Amino acid sequence: MSRAPLSLEELRAAVAAGKLDTVVLALVDMQGRLQGKRLHAPFFLDQVVENGSEGCNYLLAVDVDMNTVDGYAMSSWERGYGDLAMVPDMETLRRVPWQPGTAMLLADLAWPDGSGPVVASPRQILRRQLDRLAEHGLTAYAGTELEFVLYRDSYEDAWRRGYRELTPANQYNVDYSLLGTARVEPLLRRIRNEMAGAGLTPESAKGECNLGQHEIAFRYDEAVACADHHVIYKNGAKEIAAQEGMSITFMAKPNEREGNSCHIHFSLRDADGRSAMLGDGPAHLSVTGQRVLVGLLDTMREFSLLFAPNINSYKRYQPGSFAPTVLRWGTDNRTCALRLVGHGEGMRVENRVPGADVNPYLAIAGLVAGAVHGIERELELGPECTGNAYDDPAAERVPPTLRDALALWESSTIARAVFGDEVHAHYANQARVELKAFDAAVTDWELTRGFERL
Repeated sequence: MSRAPLSLEELRAAVAAGKLDTVVLALVDMQGRLQGKRLHAPFFLDQVVENGSEGCNYLLAVDVDMNTVDGYAMSSWERGYGDLAMVPDMETLRRVPWQPGTAMLLADLAWPDGSGPVVASPRQILRRQLDRLAEHGLTAYAGTELEFVLYRDSYEDAWRRGYRELTPANQYNVDYSLLGTARVEPLLRRIRNEMAGAGLTPESAKGECNLGQHEIAFRYDEAVACADHHVIYKNGAKEIAAQEGMSITFMAKPNEREGNSCHIHFSLRDADGRSAMLGDGPAHLSVTGQRVLVGLLDTMREFSLLFAPNINSYKRYQPGSFAPTVLRWGTDNRTCALRLVGHGEGMRVENRVPGADVNPYLAIAGLVAGAVHGIERELELGPECTGNAYDDPAAERVPPTLRDALALWESSTIARAVFGDEVHAHYANQARVELKAFDAAVTDWELTRGFERL
């Protein structure tokens, strides 16, 4: 569906005409963030297009604060913190309308000695699962719906205030409100239009329930392209907000009100480009579609680290919050973890488990792996939920904490088998690092309860 929004020939012409002078070469780290370099455009054309660039291998082995941490096989003081090869993916080359004279593209990661790709890099993890799916003659499509909370404070002011007593862009619930969202439409419009200029396809913007909460939706695409668009949009929206003296958070649960979700719409097509989900079975599902749904449900708990990677991720899962707690499926039922939506060729499953802090490559890889699991095991789909899934006492539940999710991941023979020992160990260590940091922290909650009264 996608093509490179900017060809190499167009880049050469724009550089020669003085219209572009900077090329951002970005990789995606474990947290789903863009890291990389700003390159002088002539240097990029002369050297990097053919030879690539490099970056320290700790970029896939640090915590969210960029601290070097122990436990990663690929990167350590003992190994000398060598380089990763950043191989430009020219299919992702695009203009960056919100930065003057700038183009950008994503890089795939390989080892400099030519031994192959870095298997623990998020883009490579997703590609490996798509290769497994292709063996069944199927292609995955996805769309991610990112919610965020917008504040009228700059990022610098928010930092100085310890992220407390910030001013949300809206003072009341603006879910679907045209009046309320009009207050911030200049920013939302700028984000939509400049993402379109970067080659994404915006569909809509709407208000959400939390104070200052909004969502901008983009058209679905093939799985890798969808994840690419997700990280470009997320990074770009923050940059645009900062330019306007405002700030956006994609935390899963920034306060005690509604959290920020990232519902992922997921479907499969066959070799003829037709829906592989549509059929004559329950809820108009094909046999493949049924097996996909049960495969997703069967692996959801063990793959939770891929859908909810942070301590804060698990605070979204509250009954009656529109964030799922129960692993059930239902047709157009927002109380379920898996919501079947769409009609005809547009039929798809919406995974409501991930929050906006998710790494999209890992989450979509988890969906693909779950789908293949259901197809290969020929699993039978159980009955759909037609009522309030929150009230189902017999259903399996979303793990309540990162610690529980880590235990499920570490003991999972499925996760180890489909992702491989290296990826399995790498992302288990990421969770252990976050838990160790959290366990050592003294929180505001502890100070408020204990400073005077204990």
